[in-house]
Amino acid sequence: MPYVITEPCIGVKDASCLEVCPVDCILSTDEAEMYYIDPVTCIDCSYCEAVCPVNAIFDEFTIPSKWREYIRKNREFCDGK
Repeated sequence: MPYVITEPCIGVKDASCLEVCPVDCILSTDEAEMYYIDPVTCIDCSYCEAVCPVNAIFDEFTIPSKWREYIRKNREFCDGK
């Protein structure tokens, strides 16, 4: 059950999640407006969810329906890494 970063991260890109991730699965680029979690590398520790200041991170099964498209967006970003 990988974790997914959703819309509240857009334009914020607070790096708290990067600092606590034990497997460095949180990715971005200078051009990207948000961070993304690589679903293959994520170990489901939930550390990122706990520290996100904008509550943008959810496990794949509890994402609010309005942000479910971010499951696909995270995967697509990480597939192109």
